[in-house]
Amino acid sequence: MTMWEKLYSKNGLTAKNIAKELLDVEIGEKIPRVADYSEKLSIGRGTVQIALGLLEELKAIRLEARGHLGTFLIDKDIELLQEIAGISPLIGTMPLPYSRKYEGLATGMVEAFENAGKKINLSYMRGGLNRIEAVRTKRSDFAIVSKLTANNSLEKYPGLQVMKRLGANSYVSAHKVFLADSEEDSIRNGMRIGVDMDSPDQKELTFSEFKGMDVEYVYINYMQLFDMLQTKQIDAAVWSMDDKRLKQMFTFVDFKSEEARKTSKDTSEAVIVIDGARKEEIVDKWGTVANEDILSIQNQVEEGTKIPRY
Repeated sequence: MTMWEKLYSKNGLTAKNIAKELLDVEIGEKIPRVADYSEKLSIGRGTVQIALGLLEELKAIRLEARGHLGTFLIDKDIELLQEIAGISPLIGTMPLPYSRKYEGLATGMVEAFENAGKKINLSYMRGGLNRIEAVRTKRSDFAIVSKLTANNSLEKYPGLQVMKRLGANSYVSAHKVFLADSEEDSIRNGMRIGVDMDSPDQKELTFSEFKGMDVEYVYINYMQLFDMLQTKQIDAAVWSMDDKRLKQMFTFVDFKSEEARKTSKDTSEAVIVIDGARKEEIVDKWGTVANEDILSIQNQVEEGTKIPRY
């Protein structure tokens, strides 16, 4: 019988439970006594000892007995312990990292989890609605979207919940209206306006700003914005100031619409959306990872003092 086959025995099932417990023990700390595990898991002491031995054989942990002081955890393989415990890493979706802010957010997520002894898998997906749908269909444990997209989604799907709010300017610094013609300095009737219907933020801001005007909407995806403006296939588009290419290449103007200015505030904050029915499981996996740790790393990437890594 191989080591992994042993995990399906009675002792192996105990090892799975103890592996989960040991994920919360820091290297260098004393582990609970055999009697403690025996009482907590309602199993015999001999079974606990065999299970701990099995975890050592699998090289998931390294223990050191120090007489009357107890037994200490000298080393652990977190990913292996998670695999034995049946705990898969959290899977999250976030926007394509086209800006330094999003690169910072991705780096902040990855490194904050690593620093807490955890692993996270991120996928990058265009369109807030697509990321929300990934949570609803359980292809993703959580989605990073704007507060605006989250609020709209919760109205439509009450089973969803906002688990974390990362604060103003954590998602987008600001939105502006970018103009294809450098000779123009304001929006006007007759313009062709690029709008991405899969991006709730861009769509709502666009329709708010040009409400009541005589314009033609051109349906595109936001990855085409630069080329469409450059080739003058569209005359204007609402987009983020965090996109340096657009900011450096095109004239941009503030919103004229009060509704668009108000909506813009709700697009600046990043929030974590989950399936409410899975809250306990996801909160447990998230553990002690703090917003402040994520944001601190994001800021370092934005300031150029940390190299993006995600």
